[in-house]
Amino acid sequence: MKVLTPSITIDGRHIDFIDGALTSTGGLTAASLQFKLPLSVGGNMTLWNKEVLLYFNEFEGTPLFRGYVKRVKETLQYVEIFAQDALGYLKLGGDSTKAMVPLTDRDNIDGLTVGNAISKAISLAQLSDKIGTDCIGDTTPLISSSRPPLRGTLSLEDIIKQLLSKAIDDSGSVPRPNIGKLIDDGSKSQFVIELESDLKTTDPVMIFNEYDNITSLKIINKKIPTIIIVNGANDVKAQFSHEGAIEAYDKTYLEVTNEKLKSPAECKDFAQKLFRANLETQYEYGIDSFDGVYLEENEVVTIKTDDPEFSGNYRVRGKKIAFTPGGFSIGININRKPPTLAEYIKQQDN
Repeated sequence: MKVLTPSITIDGRHIDFIDGALTSTGGLTAASLQFKLPLSVGGNMTLWNKEVLLYFNEFEGTPLFRGYVKRVKETLQYVEIFAQDALGYLKLGGDSTKAMVPLTDRDNIDGLTVGNAISKAISLAQLSDKIGTDCIGDTTPLISSSRPPLRGTLSLEDIIKQLLSKAIDDSGSVPRPNIGKLIDDGSKSQFVIELESDLKTTDPVMIFNEYDNITSLKIINKKIPTIIIVNGANDVKAQFSHEGAIEAYDKTYLEVTNEKLKSPAECKDFAQKLFRANLETQYEYGIDSFDGVYLEENEVVTIKTDDPEFSGNYRVRGKKIAFTPGGFSIGININRKPPTLAEYIKQQDN
């Protein structure tokens, strides 16, 4: 079995560290790496905005994390470093600002597919050196970014979210959104677009079971959209709200565009499908394990238990890895459609 040994480089230089934690929550949020250096190592280093790479195998050509130092805190014993991946430029992190893009009648992303529009927006934000788009792909279904045209000074994050929300695939029984995430090509972070994985048809990349590699489970209750607005073709739209869900979960909103829909009735029916899809996936589950270092958002894993009702495929949402130079532990967030693990966990506790 391959032995995994965490190692960190700063600007290409391997450094001695005390401990650290990698946190990735998915959903177009920045992954973060926090770690401590001995004061004798980090006290004299210039660290701000330096590139940080985390590996779990010295022979790997691709890092598990690529990011940039955003905060440094020095104590009497050590230097604590906080780094974010390239998505950190989309949000307020260690910096005081986030990436903005001015869209005008002259400089815009009109008439492009979503993939090409996001690529151009990243270029307009002058982040092409940090976020590559060589393998960005495009949405399913393929749609235009020009209806309605985006104008004004917008955050890059808002542009990406607005564009991705326009494309919802309804070819199956449950509507599936497109997601954006980073992958690493060995020399640069690359932004890619993927259709949310189908738990019925996607091949699992790993199997977990309660006896071999699950050490504990926990439930995370997510907010779900209770008021859904669907925009169809030619300014057709409809709104769906669920009073019982609003009472239980409060008012939360979701707006999407599906240009295949031609009438308010079709838009409302699609909104109801979206509500049911989100209701079915309102729970996320946390697995503590010693497997899964290389799992990525949107990959599918299989959970096996003695009760087949609670076994099945789950979608990886994010992970957290705590590590030292000699070892590590992993927490993985997963979600799925019912049946869920909630009752199973309760049964195990009785």
